[in-house]
Amino acid sequence: MTEGRERSGSGDSWLGVAALVVLAVVGAALVPTLTSARPANEVPVGDVGANATDPTAESWTAVPSVELALASAPSGLPQASNVSTTHAKVRAATNDSHVFVRVSWPDATADRNASDLRAFADAVAVQLPENESARPPIAMGGTSNRVNVWYWAGGSTEELLAGGAGTTTSFEQSAVDAEAVHEDGEWHVAFTREAEMAGNRTDLSGERDVDVAVAVWNGSYDERAGRKAVSEWQYLAMGPGPQGPPYETILWTVAGLAVLFVAVVTIEGVRRTRGEPA
Repeated sequence: MTEGRERSGSGDSWLGVAALVVLAVVGAALVPTLTSARPANEVPVGDVGANATDPTAESWTAVPSVELALASAPSGLPQASNVSTTHAKVRAATNDSHVFVRVSWPDATADRNASDLRAFADAVAVQLPENESARPPIAMGGTSNRVNVWYWAGGSTEELLAGGAGTTTSFEQSAVDAEAVHEDGEWHVAFTREAEMAGNRTDLSGERDVDVAVAVWNGSYDERAGRKAVSEWQYLAMGPGPQGPPYETILWTVAGLAVLFVAVVTIEGVRRTRGEPA
């Protein structure tokens, strides 16, 4: 009986060690996955220097990129559901004074509408709620919460305010700049605006997360006005919520405590099986 118990205890001991090894391997595999995870619809906001106004600046390579699915916007225009762009990549960043949003999307031709007045220009828009504490209707906002629209088309930039379809007006003086580059079959457009502003403009000072959506027009595909490819609402992770480094730290802590707890329970179970004192 004693020999059987010793063998049983030895076997349990080896099982305990094996369990710890498995836990260590699983933990090593899962923890990096957890820490790199993002909440749904989050666009991380990185830190860049002043040269982020250039969409091809080296500093953009360190900013996380999020690929957004695009679909046709609801519209009564002929062939409104027939759009050519299915996705766009968005990067967002800040420095001490400004916010930058870069949108990239595939387009084989650069349609700038410079000489042919019958042609349509390629274009892109970034939409933000005027009141960042509430989410407005995505189709150009609503009367109770209008939207700021940063619009670039074929080389020119506008800053717009809208409270629903057909209500779009331009700001008298735009606070938004944009630079665009077309290379290797892609457009890259970087929008720039001061972070903290008043006067019907979205506050981007970092006090809270801010909803964001994008729209893309392909000029050579006769896309214009309501015939466009649009995303769903996303959000710029600018506030102190559960994202970025604090979010990752919490995940690391929870995963570590879970592994430690299971290890302690396993060791205690082996000890009791072998009849060792606690």
